[in-house]
Amino acid sequence: MSKITKRIIDRIKPVGDGKEQFIWDAGDGALKGFGIRVKPSGVGSYFVQYRNQEGRTRRLVIGRVGTLTPEEARKQAREKLASVSKGNDPSAERHYIRKSITVTELCELYLKEGEGRIKASTLAMDKSRIERHVKPLFGSRSVRGLTLEDIERFQNDVAVGKTAKPRPEKGRSGVVTGGQGIARRTVEMLATILELAKRRKIIAENPARGVRKFEGKKNQRFLSTDEIVAFGKAIRDLEAEKKANATGNAAICALLLTGCRKNEILGLPWDWLDAKGRCIRFADTKSGAQIRPIAIAAVKHLETQPKRKAEDGKPIRWVFPADRGDGHFIGLSKVLERICKKAGIEDVSLHILRHTFAAVAAELGFSELTIAGLLGHTVPGVTARYAHVPDSALLVAADRVSSHIAKLLNDKLASAEVVPINTARA
Repeated sequence: MSKITKRIIDRIKPVGDGKEQFIWDAGDGALKGFGIRVKPSGVGSYFVQYRNQEGRTRRLVIGRVGTLTPEEARKQAREKLASVSKGNDPSAERHYIRKSITVTELCELYLKEGEGRIKASTLAMDKSRIERHVKPLFGSRSVRGLTLEDIERFQNDVAVGKTAKPRPEKGRSGVVTGGQGIARRTVEMLATILELAKRRKIIAENPARGVRKFEGKKNQRFLSTDEIVAFGKAIRDLEAEKKANATGNAAICALLLTGCRKNEILGLPWDWLDAKGRCIRFADTKSGAQIRPIAIAAVKHLETQPKRKAEDGKPIRWVFPADRGDGHFIGLSKVLERICKKAGIEDVSLHILRHTFAAVAAELGFSELTIAGLLGHTVPGVTARYAHVPDSALLVAADRVSSHIAKLLNDKLASAEVVPINTARA
């Protein structure tokens, strides 16, 4: 016998008696316990054989002949034997990992435990990310076998679009394309899920901790004074040309007049609107249930929306109903795109309308605390009344901000005195 080399491997042939054959590393520079197992089919695999601390013989497959060179396999075998000398048992650890809970099983456990404890909207978003990104990329992997490198590779794969596919939801179009933002948020969710595995003692350490996540981009864009004026004119021109969607335009204006998030306006039922109290009583938002103060101008705008009935005669509960069916309006991005094209404005998303509301409030001299209350942000260390009660100071602030924006949107009031918005300031 001699040391395993490429020449030795090239001479390997099945013995022909239906039995496996073992070729051991021997001679000068050989590694004790390193060898090749050849199956009757002729397929060979490198392995290392050793005794664990209990004196039991273990055999660990390293890789297939042809995939690894003899030197590469010998190097890995030497590393495994070094681990054995420290009291470890690589073969038992591999079997343990293979039998452990999978990433898919852990995600299902997370979703089940989250019911009633995690906000329904958050849990729905987590489920969507699990189905779209986590399961396709490594749902079948063992949780115990995950490493930090695996999580970082997963983040890159999501970012470059390896999980991109058409949206399956009824009424929605387009493709889920990934991107750094969704990749970062999915890794953050995965870190939370893996923390559950750590609490359950499935893993000793969370492999997602310490991952170099993509940095979030702070969007500093908002509409300037001139852009808000052009925005309002474009809406009126489209209406005059009968090219406008009345419900969509009204929802766009509601976003500007309230500073609400897109889904807070589109999913707004009539029974959440408290016109007398001048607030929206949200049962659920990104920050939880809360009462959001809104201006008189915003209340009047919302109240002017027609109340429609479904085909069965029952009233539709949404302030901004869909054009067909009994759901709420969903095609707002296309409405915004049409308005911006008419106004000659670029680089505007629906969330920028919320930024615009905040920017106007800042230019009118309101503090960050007041603006946070108007937007429904949760501010650590701040009295809860700013986030959940229509405080009189917040109502005054809402009136000033909304009336200012309304004047800019409406050409009949465009000559009224307004405070210029500094487009260089976020």
